[in-house]
Amino acid sequence: MKQESPCTVFQLHGELDHLAVPRVRAFIDQAWPAGEPPHLVLDLSEVPFCDSSGLGLLVRTLQRVRHAGGSLVLVVGPGMIERLLTITNLDGHFRTTRSMREALDAAA
Repeated sequence: MKQESPCTVFQLHGELDHLAVPRVRAFIDQAWPAGEPPHLVLDLSEVPFCDSSGLGLLVRTLQRVRHAGGSLVLVVGPGMIERLLTITNLDGHFRTTRSMREALDAAA
């Protein structure tokens, strides 16, 4: 995690599956900004695989961010994550970009 004012950036590496989700969820919860709307960027460009648990984490995070009046941007490359969002019809719900720079601009 790193702070890129006004955003909190999470760079995930490896699979986002049922084994990784509890750690990632705890990390996001721990870094959740207190007292202000969260503006989060999740960099998933180095995530080669995501199962239903990982997808659930993304949806839960999006719901929490929206409820708090914040924003969430996903950095995705062409590949599994992009296809997963498309086939589940979630691509219209998530704001996605191809680069970190685009994500930071979009979240600001």
